[in-house]
Amino acid sequence: MAEESFIQLAWNELPSSEMEERAAELFESMDCRRTTRHFSTKPVPKSLIEAAIKCGSTAPSGAHLQPWTFVAVSNPEVKAKMRAAAEEEERKTYSERMPDSWREVLEPLGTDAVKEHMTDAPWLIVLFRQSRRLRKNGEMGPTYYSTESCGIAAGMFIHAIHNMGLVTLTHTPSPMGFLRDILERPEHEHAMLVMPVGYPADNAMVPKLERKSLEEVAIFLE
Repeated sequence: MAEESFIQLAWNELPSSEMEERAAELFESMDCRRTTRHFSTKPVPKSLIEAAIKCGSTAPSGAHLQPWTFVAVSNPEVKAKMRAAAEEEERKTYSERMPDSWREVLEPLGTDAVKEHMTDAPWLIVLFRQSRRLRKNGEMGPTYYSTESCGIAAGMFIHAIHNMGLVTLTHTPSPMGFLRDILERPEHEHAMLVMPVGYPADNAMVPKLERKSLEEVAIFLE
């Protein structure tokens, strides 16, 4: 292990009271985060999208390979092409592919094959997972824990979007191969998520739901 490849961890211990305060403030903010499918067409500066992607890219990843590509689309023609292809796949899913077990949990959320958010939102962010990477010897090699790494990066991107006062949606049209074709990405990149980003519409609605309690999602062995 080469010593010169490491630097000192930048960290300062905080008083317990400040740690508790920060934890409470963050939870209060994130507990207000909601997913909506109703977006305003109000423009969002590119600089905000860049900042969110940079935040997402601070995520830990297997061997620090950062196996992701965020493709940010604001071009109306490209967004329209993406929506048309997504709706074609979604119509097949809703009419032919969707099992009853999936349909029954989606029904209360009011989703359907119409994806207005893909053209209303000023930005569409497509997160691609890289299954291979270019090695120093010029050959292609595998990435490691790419699904887990990209999932963490997506979460940190969503956090950044909420923190700056915008909204987003995690959309997973299936299958998603059309996104690689439309956005001209290489074969070793696989679309994971489409995330419309923007301001909520004036009449934006969200499902009335409750999150699971701490007791339902965590077990402590002390």
